[in-house]
Parts: sequence; structure tokens; C-alpha cells
Amino acid sequence: MRYSLLLHYPEMTAEQLGPEALAEGMRAFDAYITALDDAGVLVGAEVLRPVSATTTLTLAGGELVVQDGPFADTHEKLGGVVDIDVADLDAAIHWAQQAPPAAYGHVEIRPVATWVADGGWTSYDHH
Repeated sequence: MRYSLLLHYPEMTAEQLGPEALAEGMRAFDAYITALDDAGVLVGAEVLRPVSATTTLTLAGGELVVQDGPFADTHEKLGGVVDIDVADLDAAIHWAQQAPPAAYGHVEIRPVATWVADGGWTSYDHH
């Protein structure tokens, strides 16, 4: 099963964190991604730019509305996504609890329904 681990945590600048905390955070993320890769479950990972760089759009009202910033203003921000391929939810929970943001934010475990592979959409129903 493929899962996306959505990493939510308070956004802080490098200056707010300080060089030691920033370096420790980078080491923690590097170790986490290396462990996922070594276990053969890592599909991909991304750390997102701050919400100040976000643009949100909708066509829900019948016309294009573009807004600077995220859809919702919350204390914790979506800061990254880790995609894994594991046996089941228990395995996803095992890996999610090791994500550094689990200690100071939240990790949302979302099952993947479909994904693009070899230029087309696929799902578990097609395997």
C-alpha cells in the first residue's frame, strides 16, 4: 500500500531556529529519509517552501479566484510530504511515528488511491 505522510508543524525561519537547531533538524530529516530508503519503502519526499510562497486558487464559484497564501490559516503548516510503499497501515504508522515532526507537530497518514506511473494513472485495482 502506498501512503503519503503529510508533515504538519509550526513554521520557523532559520533565524528563529538558530544554527544549532537548524543543523539538528536537517540531521534528523536526513537520518529519517536514509532509514526509509535503506528499508526500501521510500517512494519520494519533499520539503515545501514556507506558506508565504503559497498561492491558492479556486474555480468553485464559477470564476477563477487566486489568493496569496494557504487556504487555511493554522498554527501548524503543511511543511512536507513523504510517500512510502509499505505492507499496511501498521507499517505506515511505524514509519510515521519516526518522522521528526511527530515530536513537535503532526503527521497525517493518507492512503494513496491512484498515482501516475509510466505516463498514466494506476491504482491497486489495476495490478
